[in-house]
Amino acid sequence: MSSKTKIIVLHMKEVVYTTVFLALAILLLVVFLIMFGSGKKESVKKPAASSTSSAESARYIPGIYTSTISLGDQTFDVQVNVEQDRITSISMNHLSETTAAMYPLMEPALDSIASQIYVNQTTEGLIYGEDNRYTSELLVSAINQALDQARNPSAAE
Repeated sequence: MSSKTKIIVLHMKEVVYTTVFLALAILLLVVFLIMFGSGKKESVKKPAASSTSSAESARYIPGIYTSTISLGDQTFDVQVNVEQDRITSISMNHLSETTAAMYPLMEPALDSIASQIYVNQTTEGLIYGEDNRYTSELLVSAINQALDQARNPSAAE
């Protein structure tokens, strides 16, 4: 038996690529485990930890609620994100560039209304200028529709 020595030549470029791809694969595996592994455990634990009395006293059912606004042949959504007792965010979705150009007061009006709603946690008593009165009323109406969907029917108001 003769043993012959084999020489393997590795280029540094190949070693670096292999190391980078291996690190990315491990990182991707960890991210998947965190996303899909712990999410199921938390969702199982949450209902068991919450009591029925706190669920009944909640003002809103937590989630993301939308209301659609139609302007001409264009439509877009007003999205309201709520927690049990507060409104956390209000935004517009699917607003095309054409609609934004045709109705330039939409975004500034929504920002103004949203900041007031975050402070007061209600759509009552909002202050808006005469130059964007109708735009603001349209947005407040859409926000109220989304909040009506979010209201907890068992909450005593």
